[in-house]
Amino acid sequence: MTESIKPFAYGVSLAVFLAHLGVAVAAQTAPDLPSGQSVTLKEVLIDTVGQETWIRFRFIAPEIGENKEAITYEEAGADMQLLCDDLAIPYLSEQDLSADVVVISFSQKAVPFGQADPETTQFFDAYRLLDGRCEWEMF
Repeated sequence: MTESIKPFAYGVSLAVFLAHLGVAVAAQTAPDLPSGQSVTLKEVLIDTVGQETWIRFRFIAPEIGENKEAITYEEAGADMQLLCDDLAIPYLSEQDLSADVVVISFSQKAVPFGQADPETTQFFDAYRLLDGRCEWEMF
């Protein structure tokens, strides 16, 4: 069963989310991501997969895609790593949550959790938490 964690549901900007965590950030700006793209946090979900707790941070990333000018999966990978280290870990600590796996996902537009949309590019990366850092895990 997947549940959404409040108050970080639909439409919370990354800057507002980080400010809530006490991360020093201007109200209208998100931290610089390595790719230069802007993302918006859509929701945070807790999910059980087998015997593990997965916490999913779902972002809208309109600049990703397959066209020539779009941010590629390779470029977005560094963004996802940064968000896992600098957003997910502090969030888990503040909310007193533990996770076996943290998933960072980017979607060009809002797509309901668990649904595919052939017209929408979506990227996903999973991480194990090791020594206070996110360690990328191949699916």
